[in-house]
Amino acid sequence: MANNPLDFDKLVESYGELFPMVQILDKDGKVVNEDLIPDLSDEELVELMEQMVFSRVLHERSMALSRQGRLGFYAPTAGQEASQIASHYALEQQDWIYPGYRDVPQIIMHGLPIHKAFLWSRGHVGGGMYDEDLHIIPPQIIIGAQFIQAMGNAVGQKLAGKENEITITYTGDGGSSQGDTYEGLNFASRYKAPVIFVIQNNGYAISTPRDKQTAAETLAQKGVAVGIPSVQVDGMDPLAVYSVTKAARDWAVAGNGPVLIETITNRFGPHSTSGDDPTRYRSEESFDYWEQRDPLIRFRNYLEEKELWTEEREEELIEEVTEQVAEAAKEADQAEKMTVSESLSWMFSNPGQNIEEQIEKYEAKESK
Repeated sequence: MANNPLDFDKLVESYGELFPMVQILDKDGKVVNEDLIPDLSDEELVELMEQMVFSRVLHERSMALSRQGRLGFYAPTAGQEASQIASHYALEQQDWIYPGYRDVPQIIMHGLPIHKAFLWSRGHVGGGMYDEDLHIIPPQIIIGAQFIQAMGNAVGQKLAGKENEITITYTGDGGSSQGDTYEGLNFASRYKAPVIFVIQNNGYAISTPRDKQTAAETLAQKGVAVGIPSVQVDGMDPLAVYSVTKAARDWAVAGNGPVLIETITNRFGPHSTSGDDPTRYRSEESFDYWEQRDPLIRFRNYLEEKELWTEEREEELIEEVTEQVAEAAKEADQAEKMTVSESLSWMFSNPGQNIEEQIEKYEAKESK
């Protein structure tokens, strides 16, 4: 039965074999694939590490601010620095980012002031007011919806003749189970839209493990049905993530259409600060396994071997970023408080009679 096309078990197993995980650095930072090492200068390697350290410190300070009641919703990012920052590092400034709610580090790297990210977390309208030349949209809360939006933006880029401009969007393994995700992939493929879809497989959709969501051998293979190239990459390996994303961008700007990337990564903490306790559904062995694959440790070892990084430089950088984040938090604290009447006005471009009456009612109360 091994060669029988009706041996369905073998058929399903073969799907996973088509998507071997791309890796350049092992968990200890040793090179395991010389052929795929990206053409990055020493200065660029250091810059990538600096951005990853920035992201880790931003996470740690954001958790502290959340505990102090100075942030609203926050989705932890520790552990996903390679998946997020290294994929962004392969982009150009003119590219568009359609983020999920965990993808704040990338949009800050793309130019969003930190205090704006904090205002977004607090639900303040100022957190969604961006300069026109900033090619991002506010992080999407609706799971998977950003795939459809990113597809639409990329189709627009193609129709407008934007020859060296792509869109990238991110969701998690849970997002890959949403219908919006498939629809975005399907239409992007049909119209050869210049878009990169990233599924960050961090193992859990809140408390639901990946193997309870889908029977698929990989999440990368979900692109096969719509006919687009799909790749699975070690999401804890910044060099591998960068190389795959860079190749995907080159493919897209050449007019070949979209690419789907599955990054095998892990979030070290809870799904969000909204009461999730990962110790209730994850084992100690699971935490230990992934912490041994920490992308910062892996990349640090690689750079230290090349004499490009020191503990002293990292400590200096941590202090610098901590100060930046503290200043951003103060700036967010000073933002003018929103009023109910203003919120209603912002929500409706053409408010009906009932809303107009409510606006007038609240304006009268607020003026007292």
